Amino acid sequence: MKTFTAKTRIATVVGGLAVLGAATTGALAADAATPAAAQAAPKGLVQTTYMAIAAAQKAARAALNAAERAGRKVSVAVVDRDGNTIVTLRGDGAGPQSYSSAGEKAFTAVSWNAKTSELTGRLQQNPALKDIKGTLFRAGVVPVNANNAPIAAVGVAGAPPGAQDETFAQAGADALGK
Repeated sequence: MKTFTAKTRIATVVGGLAVLGAATTGALAADAATPAAAQAAPKGLVQTTYMAIAAAQKAARAALNAAERAGRKVSVAVVDRDGNTIVTLRGDGAGPQSYSSAGEKAFTAVSWNAKTSELTGRLQQNPALKDIKGTLFRAGVVPVNANNAPIAAVGVAGAPPGAQDETFAQAGADALGK
């Protein structure tokens, strides 16, 4: 049996490691090149969609602009799927209560994935809903959905009646499709 010198054994090990490293790098590069949508979430995890701040700003600005064109002084809030505020704009001259009202209305709509004007019927059936902290069952909000799930809501407050607030909120949600 032939014995190898220490120099030959080291060269063989280094060469083997180089081949193994190249194979690993190639596998990792192939995985990185796979589109994110094609990669499955690890077992037990759920992938979700969130609204980016740029989209929230666009929606809020469109809602505020619609209200200003109508001569109304409002506040606009856009909340994420968890009801957390992404952006709030208080229009010039909007009442101080409109700022918090817009956020509470938006939280309410995203929580139940419905326009707040539609939720008044649920409130009549179950009056205790109004006792949930942070909710406000007044018209003026449009939920935003992606893949049949709520991802955000655009809320407007300050332009009585609530139906007008809702029209402005719809203008904000519609801006996302443009």
